[in-house]
Amino acid sequence: MLQTLKNAFADASIRKKIIITLLLLLIYRIGCFVPLPGIDFTVYSQMWENQNNNLLSMLNTITGGSLEYGTLFALGIVPFINASIIMQLLTLVIPKLTKLSKDGEDGRKKLNQYSRYLSILLAIVQAIGIVVSWKASITGVFGEGTTSQVFTMIFIVVILTGGSSFIMWLGERITEYGIGNGTSLIIFVGIIATLGGDMWNAMINTIPEQAKAGNYDGVWFLFAFIALLIVLFGLIVFVDSSERRIPVQYAKQIKGNKMYGGQSTHIPIKVNSGGVMPIIFASSLIMFPQMIMQFADSDMSSAFVRGWYEWMGVGGYLYGPVMFLLIIFFAYFYAQIQFNPDDIARMIQQNGGFIPGIRAGKSTSDYLRKINNRITLFGALYLGIVALIPTYILQINGFGEIGLNSAFTATGMLIVVSVALELDKQLQSQLLIKNNRGFLK
Repeated sequence: MLQTLKNAFADASIRKKIIITLLLLLIYRIGCFVPLPGIDFTVYSQMWENQNNNLLSMLNTITGGSLEYGTLFALGIVPFINASIIMQLLTLVIPKLTKLSKDGEDGRKKLNQYSRYLSILLAIVQAIGIVVSWKASITGVFGEGTTSQVFTMIFIVVILTGGSSFIMWLGERITEYGIGNGTSLIIFVGIIATLGGDMWNAMINTIPEQAKAGNYDGVWFLFAFIALLIVLFGLIVFVDSSERRIPVQYAKQIKGNKMYGGQSTHIPIKVNSGGVMPIIFASSLIMFPQMIMQFADSDMSSAFVRGWYEWMGVGGYLYGPVMFLLIIFFAYFYAQIQFNPDDIARMIQQNGGFIPGIRAGKSTSDYLRKINNRITLFGALYLGIVALIPTYILQINGFGEIGLNSAFTATGMLIVVSVALELDKQLQSQLLIKNNRGFLK
């Protein structure tokens, strides 16, 4: 990775793309520190310290701490992610959207435009919910009184929606002019910033204060946390690069005066073909009712809301098992989208190919489906285990005492590693293209 970065900076055009990416990400991070108008941050800070909500902590991690500090980018890229997920699901069930997805570049542009509109709508809804939950800390920028507070709340909703839309625009510009996927890089930077802030606070403030009192448990928990991250990162990298290769042999064909085929190749089936998407789907499905309840009844006065938080909330009694089952379901769901055994078997047969020991046609598709289902099961179990590690291991009191129990989520870990690996592949492909051009010249 370091050698790839060194080689990339040595090339002028790639260096320009990297600099553009860094500048756009810097603009995003600056916006994460611009405070919203009309908020009494003394009251707001007390509200945040008193809240014991894992959902808000998770959202705060994705937004890079913006939600905790009540800034311009408090919504982050979350509305756009939710809109993209919804559009992917709707594409499978609405024939018109399915047709658009198969219409090439023009269809993709239209689907992206629909995702933008849906993202703005979701941002408005989420901004209204957040502002309602912030009501006690909103003082008003249009004077005093209830009416002025309402106008201020509307004003903040507009600003939050605009901030989320601006982040969406930044992500698209990074994708177009920079290196890598802009949306993934924005999430990556936010998660790294939150983790870095939590670890810095633990090493500079919390642990030294505990050490002064003669308690050195925080030091050992910090080492355990770092060791756990290294093990998980290694596991994620190993599984992410793992694949099952199905050998394919092509028969020799004579067309005119030329002979084609007669070569061997393989079909790569990745162990974790869905990446982080099954976890995102599962967590979004679980968190959506919780988010609505949080905004509608922020003080949890309803017995139903308290019961839901206790059983189905993040860290609740049924949260782990339900999350595990949903991840397995969505892993299979996403695998069916990405890998169609019937289409692949048909393509192999049309090109005169066959899998050694397997008859062409239906037998090939059945064989590919069986292999894909087995590999998907292993990948789903792996995702489920990785997703539940923060839920159970990092909830130990020692991690909470030094502020690291919510520093890194399973989704965050998978996103960080996946984005880093994808960025490395992007840089390598850019360098390969440059080298090939130089060779051809």
